[in-house]
Amino acid sequence: MNVRTSIVQFVVQFRVQSRGQSLARPLAQPLANALAIFIIAFIAGGCASTFRAPQAGGPRDNVAIPASADVESSSGANSSSTTSGTKIVGVAASLIGTPYRFGGESPKGFDCSGLVFYSFERVGVKVPRTAADQRRVAERVNRTDLVPGDLVFFRSSKGRVDHVGIYAGEGRFIHAPSSGQVVSYGYLDDPYYQKHFVSAGRLHIL
Repeated sequence: MNVRTSIVQFVVQFRVQSRGQSLARPLAQPLANALAIFIIAFIAGGCASTFRAPQAGGPRDNVAIPASADVESSSGANSSSTTSGTKIVGVAASLIGTPYRFGGESPKGFDCSGLVFYSFERVGVKVPRTAADQRRVAERVNRTDLVPGDLVFFRSSKGRVDHVGIYAGEGRFIHAPSSGQVVSYGYLDDPYYQKHFVSAGRLHIL
């Protein structure tokens, strides 16, 4: 049973119980409705805990390649942003192996956008908390122009952009895949990520 299923079952049970208590119903029913709206909004705002990563059999995803192994250059990125981007990748790479945690944004556990939020914050850059908002504020870049520190965005089968990773160079990105997994490398040429890739973006860092 995943986190979303548990929350939904709790809300349903709470609302049923509140209907059964006639004396408390005038107060309990609005409270149950408000609780349901809040939880649905919270779930929709973050990374999707149901975003599937490739199953075991893609061993590269679990290999920690040093973030400093390569620094790609691009005509669209200045030296300052490239240097900062490499530092961001270094922070994310140091967190490889950290467990996925829905809503997490600390070394105790991360979801995908929480990893981005934390990695940028560690180099003094504030970014939005959700994958959708991170994509909204980022400048679009072509895949061929990606440099370390850029963001790559993916769409689940539900159709909305709900997953993000930090580009690390040579087609690799670092991300927090989904429940039960850990922060690891993913690869843009993996058929799964090719299918779900939406766009790439750059947050300009001064």
